[in-house]
Amino acid sequence: MINKTHYKTVNVGNTDIFYREAGNITSPTLLLLHGFPTSSHMYRNIIPMLSENFRVIAPDLPGFGSTIAPPRGEYEYTFENLYKTIEEFIEILALDHYAIFVFDYGAPVGFRLATANPQKITAIISQNGNAYEEGLLAAWDPIRAYWEDSSQKSRDALKVFLTEDTTHLQYHHGVPEDMKMLLSPDSMMHDQWILDRDNEIQLDLFGDYKSNIALYPVWQEYLRTYKPPFLATWGKNDLFFGPQGAEAFKKDLPDAEIHLFETGHFALETHGDEIASLVNNFLLNKT
Repeated sequence: MINKTHYKTVNVGNTDIFYREAGNITSPTLLLLHGFPTSSHMYRNIIPMLSENFRVIAPDLPGFGSTIAPPRGEYEYTFENLYKTIEEFIEILALDHYAIFVFDYGAPVGFRLATANPQKITAIISQNGNAYEEGLLAAWDPIRAYWEDSSQKSRDALKVFLTEDTTHLQYHHGVPEDMKMLLSPDSMMHDQWILDRDNEIQLDLFGDYKSNIALYPVWQEYLRTYKPPFLATWGKNDLFFGPQGAEAFKKDLPDAEIHLFETGHFALETHGDEIASLVNNFLLNKT
């Protein structure tokens, strides 16, 4: 039963955090933090491969997946609060040392964890998760416009990012034609369900993403100071996070391993086996 995925829930304040767990409890821990617009479901295929060597834990962030979180007004949907909730989740599970695998929104949560608890972080794997402004592509422009003008008109303009067409685009953009058959329609339906459930939560997080960019210098200082073992596994044709974002880590971590894949935002859908193998080898050699 060790390598079977278990589906669990733990109460964290006024939030019930759903998470997936697999692997031996005595093995080194690997925390998987998902991104927009998905959940821990994005890791479903690689958890069995990673759990051969690690205790793998993949929570759903508040506002995503099967985590039950308070409505807007009772919980402020900011990246700082997502981080605080996950930090408390980690404390409840008594995780003293762990590596993090971060993707998209999982990156600002993970880098906050790392800067607050550098002694706990054994390694970092980033898949299309930025800590530098390099690689934030033109697709961000409507969101940047909202940061400058927080009017209802600017906010409403962002609703296009929550449509089924955009979800389909995020999965398909940059994926070679002969690999598109690997894209799961079930995953797209899962993600769209999250977006349709509460558009306003997602718009709040779009608006707050600027708080992450403001912290980039802090995260970069953490990287320079503590030099955690670092691996980037990047879908280089991502519409939002270009490969420059992966290469930028070399500025502060010259020994960082950078691997670019001929695919888009959801690289695990098309290159999950390759990425899981890279992560296994990297962590076994570095930690």
